[in-house]
Amino acid sequence: MHVDVSELRDFYATPLGQVVRRLLMPRIRRRWPVVRGETIVGLGYAAPYLGSLRHDASRVAALMPATQGALVWPKEGGVLTALVEEDRLPLADTSVDKLLAVHCLEGAERVRPLLREMWRVLAPSGSVIIVVPNRRGLWARMDTTPFGQGRPYSRRQLAHLLEEAMLTPIDCTTALFLPPFDHRLVVRSATAWERLGQGITPGFAGVLIVEARKEMVALVGKRARTAAATAPAVLGSRI
Repeated sequence: MHVDVSELRDFYATPLGQVVRRLLMPRIRRRWPVVRGETIVGLGYAAPYLGSLRHDASRVAALMPATQGALVWPKEGGVLTALVEEDRLPLADTSVDKLLAVHCLEGAERVRPLLREMWRVLAPSGSVIIVVPNRRGLWARMDTTPFGQGRPYSRRQLAHLLEEAMLTPIDCTTALFLPPFDHRLVVRSATAWERLGQGITPGFAGVLIVEARKEMVALVGKRARTAAATAPAVLGSRI
């Protein structure tokens, strides 16, 4: 179940939420350094991360699941948010260059149909970045932040789900090594926590940040034996 949108909004208004955005945004921009003229869509609650992208992109939208609720975004200009059913996105096939899914997969009621919808709307050369709680991390074990809600994932679990949906993982990085406490000392030392965690305990980050590309050709498995091949000889069946 998704976290209520008002709780997500309130979290990102806290000092800890602002630090989370500051730590995650450079990792997203590192994967998407150029977005000029492209169509970018956020899924879940990606609005805090779309702000720095929307001025360069051609078109931007923030799609928020009905079970989460939606807020008006941005505060100025035209409204770019919409309330959607996560397994029936109101987008045309191959219409999106980049998808950013934050506070999305871990709360989805039907993960595989959602991933297939991502595949459907992505352009042939499109990519998706998914941010999910890390199963091994401290953030997934504490429900004081949105990253402690829903289903956390391991790298292997997430890679398997993406490959099933014909989305090929091309990069996986981690973030949020600071404890999930909205305390002044923790927030002020966030950069030091990140450096220490990346060097000493990289597997215990709070979130996984995975980029995947759309795969246009499905892998071909073993041919199934046909019913005719196993039918009794008296039926005169022939392959």
